[in-house]
Amino acid sequence: MHSTQNINQIITHAETLCKSHGARLTTKRKLVLSSLIQSGKALSAYDLIDLCKENFNENIPAMSVYRILEFLENEKLVHKLKLANKYVACSHITCNHDHGVPQFLICGTCDHVKEISINKSTISQLKNDVEQAGFQLINSQLEMNCICNSCQDKSA
Repeated sequence: MHSTQNINQIITHAETLCKSHGARLTTKRKLVLSSLIQSGKALSAYDLIDLCKENFNENIPAMSVYRILEFLENEKLVHKLKLANKYVACSHITCNHDHGVPQFLICGTCDHVKEISINKSTISQLKNDVEQAGFQLINSQLEMNCICNSCQDKSA
């Protein structure tokens, strides 16, 4: 969980990134991104609507949230988890260097998500294996269904 000061620093950095691309991080975009950062887990658009209402007393229509999420994804500030149809804040928003290909460990019990990076050579080998099987790799993002240590400890 991030502190309010830490979230504000991340949002300020995200704002700077957007400006460098000629884009604008509007107030509602900031609210959605802040909600994702603060949650630390995968959230659907409807989860975000509820959080924005609960935390910021802001009613944002579903179509607006989807457009905001698309914008944030294009700016590489959030990732869409395709299998769960949920979103997570990028854990590398404030970094200025390449982190390789993002991979996601998703706890099936509590929805906590951990973003890790896989070495590019591993992805290259995977791409080669895919091509040898007669397919073309469109997206190298991997989403792995897991159980986090906290949930594992609770079930033991």
